[in-house]
Amino acid sequence: MLEARPVARPSRQHRACGGRCPKRVAAFCGKIANMGFSFFRRQRTAAADLEHALKQMRTAAFFAPTPWAVCRQMLEFAEVGSNDLVYDLGSGDGRIPIMAAQEFGARSVGIELDEKLRKHAEDKAREYGLAERVLFRADDFFKADLRDATVITLYLLTQVNGYLGPRLASQLKKGSRVVALDYPVPGWRQEKELPVRSEGNVDYNLFLYRR
Repeated sequence: MLEARPVARPSRQHRACGGRCPKRVAAFCGKIANMGFSFFRRQRTAAADLEHALKQMRTAAFFAPTPWAVCRQMLEFAEVGSNDLVYDLGSGDGRIPIMAAQEFGARSVGIELDEKLRKHAEDKAREYGLAERVLFRADDFFKADLRDATVITLYLLTQVNGYLGPRLASQLKKGSRVVALDYPVPGWRQEKELPVRSEGNVDYNLFLYRR
């Protein structure tokens, strides 16, 4: 007689990802679990759940820097050029906006609420002589005006991308591109998917969407 075995369930740390997160972001999942984000719980009503989740996401400062080689591949994947205006949502230390201007000739905007990260990025842009082409704003990217963007880069959790999706769809012009690293935008049909590797031989996936 076969003995029924209990179904393994993800630990509290990994309920957000269902136990599927890469090792490189395991600590990230742990931080989120400790924050108790409400969109991982089902006790609240949908409206209260959404409002509480957005409030906590706006005040949580998680910074997982994108490897330099992956930043370059994201911009190449979106075919960024001198006529583009690139917005990086949650720009951290500013590496994507700075690279977009320095190597691809684009103008760029980094949206970052963390004052220390934003100041570091602004200092680097000035150091590289890019202050006229790169701007960093202390905006909430759930409320930021994105209508002039031609390219958006994202390295955010799928749930966060899901909340951003309707705003991006309503604001971006036809032909604008969105590149998401590792976490797709729910409900959007990707144009292309590309596996990439960092300089440290860590595998990532890029998702390209076109408005």
